[in-house]
Amino acid sequence: MSEPAPIAPFPQAEAQKPPARSRAALLKRLADVVCLPASRVNAFERAMTADLLVEMLRDAVTEEREKVARRLANLVEMPGTLIRLILRDEISVARALLENSPSLGDADLIDCARNATTEHRRMIAQRRGVGEMVAEALVEAGEAPVVEVLLRNELVKFSHHTIETVVAMSRDNPRLLPLLLRRAELRPSHAYVMFWWADADARKLILQRFAVSREILQDAVGDLFAVASEEGWQDPMSRKALQFIERRQRNRAAIAKSPFDSLDDAIAAAQNGMTRDVAEEISYLSGLKPMTGAKIFTDPGGEPLAILCKATGLPRTAIKALWRGLRRPEVDSTGAMVPALERVMAVFDMIAVDRAQTVLRYWNWSLSSALTPALLKAIREGDEAAVDEYSVPQRAAMLALSRDFGR
Repeated sequence: MSEPAPIAPFPQAEAQKPPARSRAALLKRLADVVCLPASRVNAFERAMTADLLVEMLRDAVTEEREKVARRLANLVEMPGTLIRLILRDEISVARALLENSPSLGDADLIDCARNATTEHRRMIAQRRGVGEMVAEALVEAGEAPVVEVLLRNELVKFSHHTIETVVAMSRDNPRLLPLLLRRAELRPSHAYVMFWWADADARKLILQRFAVSREILQDAVGDLFAVASEEGWQDPMSRKALQFIERRQRNRAAIAKSPFDSLDDAIAAAQNGMTRDVAEEISYLSGLKPMTGAKIFTDPGGEPLAILCKATGLPRTAIKALWRGLRRPEVDSTGAMVPALERVMAVFDMIAVDRAQTVLRYWNWSLSSALTPALLKAIREGDEAAVDEYSVPQRAAMLALSRDFGR
């Protein structure tokens, strides 16, 4: 998003001659009156003085405006007209309030964020206790340096919507991703989406932090599988949820329709060259939709292959078979295993089966079953405004697959 034009409320101030001493003294006296306690000046007198001070400041030079801003910065209560004028001024003037003023409310900060410069927004992002609405106003400008400062501020509060916006920004701004992974507001739904454009270190961190076990869910709903089976799995919502929770990953029903006797046989066939048909069969036998399988097989890093193999109970050798079938180099010129394959093997070794299944099923849930015609249309057209109409997995699909659909 392009940066708004800098606010210039004082277009002729700098061209003036050095001010008379009387004007400098008058500005100081007026600022002093505004700063008087309530026991010395009532609200109407303070407002009248503030109005006069605002008019004088419009014609004042930068140095004079800076002095007044510093004088007013520590006020607990400040007239709104003065706040807006100073916050929209150039950063050397607004700095005093943005750094020190305790009287700035969310409305003042949001107005500044939407009407001032990048440097103003960066300073707001550094303030203590930035609230959800202010954070949203700062993020909506789409400036990665400002968002980076915001993410580093541990006292900022992010709404779910704002975090999703930053997750989307991280796709084109890699520096944001490790900062996002440290935020308590980040949910597994966000992390699993970011996995697709994360680097190797970030992917490892995502798997370590968010690849959770489903054991507690399995214990809680274990008896409901029999109930759903007696009903013939007629309720689609229950079927989808229970499919996510169940322990078995491989699709036994798919074997009857497959040209392969097992998933292992399909993997063995794949190492001679991965074709679209073989990739689809591996997906079906693994309990995945073909689109999820395609995303896994075309991922440049290769870590999703380790997740697939571990979740479906395949051995480590299956990774090498898939690697070979995808025509990826296995060894370097010295005969040693290439670092990329070595890294994928390490992922296979570090993650437990149940946790790998959690990741794999979330990908399948969000990248395929959520792709309704309306979502596909939004992906193609970049319909950010419609994102609230979609569920969490649908929004995940929009982020992860938007490039695959030429957005």
